[in-house]
Amino acid sequence: MSKDIKVVKSFPRKVKEIENLFITLSDGTRLAARIWLPVDAEKNPVPALLEYLPYRKRDGTITRDQLTHPYFAGHGYASVRVDMRGNGDSDGLMDDEYTRQEQEDCLEVIAWLARQKWCSGSVGMFGISWGGFNALQVAALRPPALKAIVSLCSTDDRYEDDVHYKGGTVINEMLGWAATMLAYSSRPPDPKIVGKGWKKMWMDRLKHEPFLAIDWLKHPHRDAYWKHGSVCEDWNRIQTPTLLIGGWNDAYSNAIPRMMRNLRVPRKAIIGPWAHKYPHFAVPGPRIGGLQEMLRWWDFYLKNINTGVTQDPDFRVYMMDSYKPGSFPDEIPGRWVSEAFWGHGTVDNRTWNLTAGGIAAKPGTEKDLRISSKQTCGFDGGEYCIIWLGPEFPGDQRDDDAQSITFDSPELAEDLEILGQPSIDLHFTSDKPVAHVAVRLCDVWPSGETTRITYHLQNLCMKDSRETPKPLEPGKRNRMKIKLDDIAWRVPKGHRLRVSISTSYFPMMWPLAEAPTLTVHAGPSTLSLPIRKAQKDEKPISFAPPESAEPLKQTEIREGFHKREKTVDPRTGEVRLEIIDDFGVQKVTSHGLEIGGVGRETYSIMPDDPLSARMETHWTETRKRGPWSVRTETKGRLTATRTHWVLWGEIVAYEGKKKVFSKEFNEEIERKLQ
Repeated sequence: MSKDIKVVKSFPRKVKEIENLFITLSDGTRLAARIWLPVDAEKNPVPALLEYLPYRKRDGTITRDQLTHPYFAGHGYASVRVDMRGNGDSDGLMDDEYTRQEQEDCLEVIAWLARQKWCSGSVGMFGISWGGFNALQVAALRPPALKAIVSLCSTDDRYEDDVHYKGGTVINEMLGWAATMLAYSSRPPDPKIVGKGWKKMWMDRLKHEPFLAIDWLKHPHRDAYWKHGSVCEDWNRIQTPTLLIGGWNDAYSNAIPRMMRNLRVPRKAIIGPWAHKYPHFAVPGPRIGGLQEMLRWWDFYLKNINTGVTQDPDFRVYMMDSYKPGSFPDEIPGRWVSEAFWGHGTVDNRTWNLTAGGIAAKPGTEKDLRISSKQTCGFDGGEYCIIWLGPEFPGDQRDDDAQSITFDSPELAEDLEILGQPSIDLHFTSDKPVAHVAVRLCDVWPSGETTRITYHLQNLCMKDSRETPKPLEPGKRNRMKIKLDDIAWRVPKGHRLRVSISTSYFPMMWPLAEAPTLTVHAGPSTLSLPIRKAQKDEKPISFAPPESAEPLKQTEIREGFHKREKTVDPRTGEVRLEIIDDFGVQKVTSHGLEIGGVGRETYSIMPDDPLSARMETHWTETRKRGPWSVRTETKGRLTATRTHWVLWGEIVAYEGKKKVFSKEFNEEIERKLQ
């Protein structure tokens, strides 16, 4: 754990832990819960805080749970971590993410919490990623006991801003995440919790376990499948005070300004420089006292204590200073700023033309610029959602820019602070009925290094609709406004801005069956930037330093490692990227379980053949306690023909050295304008 996190060993309320308690639902299904609460809670009831996940409280999120839940309990809450149906030590089977069953189970859990002797009757809900999603989704169902939520690194729109599609393009995070869930869900329950029936539970789960990418690929457009669980379908359903927390280096930062603009309840936003992590142990730094901020929220809305949260600025965001590209910065320089309205008030939206001579104040003479990028463009794009199998920030953009159309500005005469959502008004013509673009806004250093500020991927067939896209008419001139990801970034004096446009961006974006040639009409195409004006007497924003409860006691049995290797075949030109995250093996002191995991991803492609694209995954998960030992090997592979996705997957399970289960997935799914 980072040295800048203060470990709190003594709390205002003494804490006791219930290692496991089963919550029985109306259909008889038992959900496994781990609970921390003040020892005197039955005499002095407290609000309950719920984190509800499929990621296994016993061995999946145990490290971060230990930092977080006892801290809340020590400050006068019952902090409850529940495994979803079909996961961890809970009964039942899981079909998909964010199902109606998942939500209805949660409603029962909230009602159960409110009825307990140790609960005051008020419940809060929080979580990051999946937990942040379902906090929003359950709030939209309006359970009476739910009084406030904190949603971290989540989204209001499952199609537009999740790990499946970006701008209607297929992103490889789709297979990456489906492969991760295949591995996670393949692990058995703990016999110490569920008893002798663990083996039957495990076999039932393995037989039923879905490969989630199959359904995701079968829904390539924004249909009812994606609208379910997307709270943007009806903002007014959420009537619960909402604290939104995210990071500029997370895949979900766009959702926060949208939700702040559209929710009609008390709501506040904190956006740091972080990737996909809780802010008290986030990377990159600087970290903040995220648990204290959550407590301020809970204390006001669940305990009626005036903590001043209503006087906080609506937005507290980290203005990142320019930094040179690298694989993983430890800390990003910058400062915290406050905003009342996103994109208004302190911000001027300024527009420049993308001309044959670069970024300019006037359109000049129109010129047609053509681009058909090599399929290898994008290997410095980094990871879509920076969690692991990396985590990888975008690298130096010069190699990718060399395979793109670029528009450069003159050297800046003064610092420029971008705060909001940049956009490109693209005038274009395609020679194929289907075309994609990757649009990047970059910061070019005087020494030549190029840092990606923000970007977007876009299926141009969706220029009019995400729900009913239409093929482009080859040779016909089109226009589309492409919104890049929201950002806060200071470009220093002497640097240049660059807009880069390519027709490929592998391995983040899957290539089209036929590589298009795109004509960008320079002159009428424009760049719009939200520029933050200099503020007189700007009040500094500060947070308490990061704190946590005592970390999990565990012993390292085997050290892990990370490997990222890009190779080019000198004979064929094939580019191959191999990523390995070996998480090592740790033994948890409290219950003796030895937990091991290794994740692997490989990508390969030929420079001039989009149909050569290939992605493969392989996860190994091990669990051991004394003579009891289990292992699962899960694999996935995605390739494509001109007309179909070809998806393969496999689960193989071992008890000791004996193979006890195997299962294959083989699917061919029609490609539809992708």
